[in-house]
Amino acid sequence: MNSTLVRDAVALVARIGLGVVFIAHGWQKLNTFGLDGTAASFEAMNIPVPTASAYFATFVELIGGGALVLGIFTPIAGLLLFADMLGAAFLVHFENGVFATDNGYELVVALGVGALMLAAFGAGRISIDGITKGKTAILQ
Repeated sequence: MNSTLVRDAVALVARIGLGVVFIAHGWQKLNTFGLDGTAASFEAMNIPVPTASAYFATFVELIGGGALVLGIFTPIAGLLLFADMLGAAFLVHFENGVFATDNGYELVVALGVGALMLAAFGAGRISIDGITKGKTAILQ
């Protein structure tokens, strides 16, 4: 089997899996909690500039997650999603230990490093970036 094809297929699966989770979390912030509710929650967690942070997290997760699914602007989306998860890890989750059941950092670390990996190595050929021959990775 062609290793490039395998790499492209794995990138596709990773993009879709990560993208769907990011979209779900962004949608939850926008639709379930609302931007005001998300900002109030962020304020209660002592997140700096809670309203701006709520908008950033919501729209980076929604739009960035969609970009991952489509494989478009993958380096930018991946870096923004990594930054989002880095903030969540340091500002909320690290003090709670590893496990998500204790509001720990395992999920945000997994999502963040997955997004960073896609930013660094690209969306693969089975993507809009790949089809349009756009720059699909930071490390090219």
